Amino acid sequence: METGSYQRKNNDRIFVTGHINPDTDSIASAIGYAWLLAERDGLPTVASRAGAVNMQTAFVLKTLKMEPPVLMTDASPRFESVMRRLDVVTPDKSLNEAWTILVRTGGIAPVVNTDGTPYGMVTGDSLFEFLRRIIGPHPKFKDMTIAEMLDIQCREAATRNIPKFQPQTRIKDVLNRLLRQEFNEYWVVDENNRYVGVVRQRDILNPPRIQVILVDHNEPQQAIASLEESELLEILDHHRLGNQATHSPIKFTVDIVGSTSTLVAEQIAEAGLSAPPQIAGLLLAGLLSDTLILSSPTTTARDKAIAEVLSRWAFVPGSPLENENIKSWGDALIKAGAGLLTQEPETIVRADMKEYESGGYKFAIAQVETTDLYQIGDFVPRLIEALQGLKKEHGLDFAGLMVTDVVEGSSRLIFVDAPPALEELPYEPLPDGTELAEGVVSRKKQLLPILLSLLEA
Repeated sequence: METGSYQRKNNDRIFVTGHINPDTDSIASAIGYAWLLAERDGLPTVASRAGAVNMQTAFVLKTLKMEPPVLMTDASPRFESVMRRLDVVTPDKSLNEAWTILVRTGGIAPVVNTDGTPYGMVTGDSLFEFLRRIIGPHPKFKDMTIAEMLDIQCREAATRNIPKFQPQTRIKDVLNRLLRQEFNEYWVVDENNRYVGVVRQRDILNPPRIQVILVDHNEPQQAIASLEESELLEILDHHRLGNQATHSPIKFTVDIVGSTSTLVAEQIAEAGLSAPPQIAGLLLAGLLSDTLILSSPTTTARDKAIAEVLSRWAFVPGSPLENENIKSWGDALIKAGAGLLTQEPETIVRADMKEYESGGYKFAIAQVETTDLYQIGDFVPRLIEALQGLKKEHGLDFAGLMVTDVVEGSSRLIFVDAPPALEELPYEPLPDGTELAEGVVSRKKQLLPILLSLLEA
C-alpha cells in the first residue's frame, strides 16, 4: 500500500513515533518522516516520542531551536478520542432552552454551573422521569400545558451524580466499572473539574484506534505500550526483524543503512523536495549520531551520500548551523552525548536501553558514549548497582551496559547476572569485572549478533 493511500477516518491524526528510550535518530526520523508525509502526501501527521529525550538530543533540539515531539507512551484509546464538546445551559435556564440543545445533539443537553463545573444532564430519559415524577403525585401539575412545563428550570429535570473522567483517562482502565453502572452518558472534565465534554457509552464500547507509524524500531518490546490497540499503518526501520503480527497488510520498510534518518532523507530527496534547514540538520544529527560520524561498521555508501545532501540543505545562510560542516556538527553531537560522569548511573543505564528476548532469556543492553573509556574507573560499582535496579524493574534475566569510546573506537562491557553462555564472549576480562571489546562500537551490528548466537546455541 502506498503511503498516500492510508484510509483517513474523520481526519484522525497519524502519530509518527520512535522507540522507548529514544536516541537522536529516533527523534530525528519521527520529526523528519512526519514532515515528509505531511508535505508530500498531505497526511495529518504528528511527530511523537515514547520517552524523555537524552542529553545529546536535547542539545540538538536547543541548537536548532526546535521543540521535542509530543510525548505519547501509550496507544490505548482515551476519553478524548470519543468526547464531544456539546453546547450547554445553566441550571437556572428553562427546559425550553435545554430542549433546543437536546434536539440538535441527539438527546443530550449538558447542564453546567456558571463556574464551569458540571451540574447534570437533561436527556430524553431524564425528561420522561421528570414528567412522571411531577404529574403523578402532584395533581396541580396535571392541568399544565407542555409549554408551561418547558418553562421550569433545567435543574428540576437534570440527572445528577453522573461519573466524571479526564480526557487522558484510558478507556480500558474504567470500562468494567462503566458497564456496571446505569448511565448512558458521562462527563469529561479537566483537572479543575470544569466541563470539557460528554461521551456516550456506545462510543466508549467501540473507540477509534489511534493511527501509528513506527520509525527506528519494529520489535514490540521497544514500542509504546498497548501498541496492539492502535491501528499500525507503517514501519520504517534499519534494525533486525522482530515485528509483531498485524491485523491487515501494512507498508514495511527495513533497509541496510546506518540510520533511519538516512531512509527518511532519501525519501525526501526522491520526492524532489528539500528539507527545511532545521529538519535537515536534525536528520543529519540522527545519521551522524548512529554512525559515529560515518565511522561505525554500520555506515554504508548511502549514508555518506545522503549526509552530503543533508549538509547542503542544513548549512545554509541564516540556518542555526550556517557555520558548521559535517565533521564539526558531528563532533559537537558526540561531545554533547559523552558527558558520562555528569549523569546519574540510573540515567545512564536507561537513556539508550533496548530489550531483547532470545534463547529463553529476556534481557536488556544499554549503551552510553564517552570520549575516554577510563572515565568509568571507580564508577563501575555504581553502574552495576544501577543495572541491578534496571533488571529488577523490568523483570529481566540479565542486563548489560556498553560504554563506547567514540574516539578510540572500542567499548567496555558490564553485565549483571549474565548466563554461563556469555562466558564465551571473545573479549578481554578486566580486573574490575568489565570486559574490553576492542574495535566494537555498534550494539546492533557487532555485539548483539554474538550475544544472540551464544544464547541460542
